[in-house]
Amino acid sequence: MKFALRFDFRNPVMSGTTMADRYAAALDMAEWADRLGCTRITVSEHHSSPDGYLPSPIPMLAAMAARTTDVRFLIAALIVPFHDPLRLAEDLIVLDNLSRGRVDLIAAGGYVHEEFALFDVPMGERARRVTEAVSTLKAAFTGEPFTYRGRTVHLTPAPFRPGGPGVLLGGSSEPAARRAARIADGFVPSVPEVWEFYRDEVQKLGRPDPGPSPIGENRVVALAEDPEKGWEQMAPYFLHETNAYGAWQARDDVASPFHSVADSARLRATGQYRVLTPEQFVAEQKASAFPFAQFHPLCGGMPMEPAWSSLRLFEREVLPAFA
Repeated sequence: MKFALRFDFRNPVMSGTTMADRYAAALDMAEWADRLGCTRITVSEHHSSPDGYLPSPIPMLAAMAARTTDVRFLIAALIVPFHDPLRLAEDLIVLDNLSRGRVDLIAAGGYVHEEFALFDVPMGERARRVTEAVSTLKAAFTGEPFTYRGRTVHLTPAPFRPGGPGVLLGGSSEPAARRAARIADGFVPSVPEVWEFYRDEVQKLGRPDPGPSPIGENRVVALAEDPEKGWEQMAPYFLHETNAYGAWQARDDVASPFHSVADSARLRATGQYRVLTPEQFVAEQKASAFPFAQFHPLCGGMPMEPAWSSLRLFEREVLPAFA
């Protein structure tokens, strides 16, 4: 059975943990996951969030890379309008060497108004900045000189992996999907509906049909010996996550799997967040053609104890069922 982890490092006051302790726990979890054959660890980026959402994914992945040997890493997403393209390329090249080629990234334009105000970046410049950043990264990752803003530049050292990290595009709109087909290595939509625009543009460009959307419903699952007690303990953090995302995205009616919910009972009814016993999870996964689990162990500021308890149950009672 394959599995992956995701972190965004929300740490609201109700969590009662320091950010330093939360970072340390995630590094321990990355090492744990690598030992068990985790396929991917994903981190994200947002800025000036009241709950401390991770603003700097590259140093976080550098720390995780130093504690692991095999697991691959994904930045989903890197909000490229806030970064100088050349400095971003240099940082990613160093990370590629530190990790020995285990990093890919999803470049995105961003959508949170407060972040654009923080960096004094006009939201109307998103498309141009994303296009420039992606073209710069792909040129820099060749290891050869290239033209940047009318002059020839050459970034050193070269990436460890030939061609450097994969550069995909994220987004939730038709323009983002079609842009990804033209300039990126792939597209990861925020919602499945916009995939068809990407698929159409790829074929218009004369390339093979990429097939149906690679993403499904966005769901979070955690494990507990007693799901009722587990839900009672974890629900406030699930609720914090969906409502924090919902508040950001409702402002511009951004297409998203997250929506504000009034209370934990209504959230539970959506099925987007679930707490299962290991036995329930094993039965569910055995019924799947491709058993796979993605855990968000520190979801919404989850305290470390229930987060570790869920992961340990997966290690002790789920993985052996698929050995």
